[in-house]
Amino acid sequence: MDMGKKLIVFTVMLMLAASLPALAGCGEKKEESKKSFVLATTTSTQDSGLLDLIIPDFEKKYGVTVKTIAVGTGEALKMGERGDADVLLVHAKDSEEKLVDDGYGLERVEIMYNDFIIVGPEADPAGIKGEKSAADALGKIAETGSTFVSRGDDSGTNKKEKTIWAEAGVDPAWQQWYVETGQGMGNTLTVAAEKQGYTLSDRATYLSKKETVDLVTVVEGDKALFNQYSAIVINPEKHPDLDLNVEGAGDFVEFLTSDEGQELIGSYEKYGTVLFHPNAIGETGGTGD
Repeated sequence: MDMGKKLIVFTVMLMLAASLPALAGCGEKKEESKKSFVLATTTSTQDSGLLDLIIPDFEKKYGVTVKTIAVGTGEALKMGERGDADVLLVHAKDSEEKLVDDGYGLERVEIMYNDFIIVGPEADPAGIKGEKSAADALGKIAETGSTFVSRGDDSGTNKKEKTIWAEAGVDPAWQQWYVETGQGMGNTLTVAAEKQGYTLSDRATYLSKKETVDLVTVVEGDKALFNQYSAIVINPEKHPDLDLNVEGAGDFVEFLTSDEGQELIGSYEKYGTVLFHPNAIGETGGTGD
């Protein structure tokens, strides 16, 4: 068992031990709640189809139902802070660490990674195909006034996009060529295809939607496009009035970091490409974002 997995399991055990007196008199309603838990996760894990692969195996093994809510990472983190979810699977490292530092999450456990890509129309009006720097590519999009479609939803992808615009020295807000959908990655790719514009996407969702969107990969490979996903069990001590299922949530993180879970994640492919690379044991030296 790797150190990350040991730490989350140990922490969950401590939380369970501390909650035993309260559990003793909770009755049938509390017992029923332990048969399920809420997973708040980014739309990319849903839109890519990864959850359809992982969750059935987990539910069969543990006899627990996972109630999935797919939103932007920003909203998922807010759900965790409010106690509206038992566990998170998200991709915005700085925000995740703040959640844990503020005491709302028990531990941040890295699970898997993939990368972001910039996709756009075959005609490539901004002339950025093959550009090595994502920031330079966005700078050229701004210079040429080419359409760029943003999720605009405070998701992990949206946070990454904002970081790259800042590196490019461009504030795209209120520009006519800049379109915000306020939607998930799958819908944003559809809008970008309809408008024949560019967008930043995680590779997994793009490959899952490739047959239905008329867009091609134009920029990839920049280290700034690394995309780490992590799981966080929500701290029940922050919500003593709520019946958070810390045991079920901990089992889910343990499953994701187990050999079985990691193999499942690594087996998921589209067009001969692995969509998510398991790294619960620190396979890469990446810092995630």
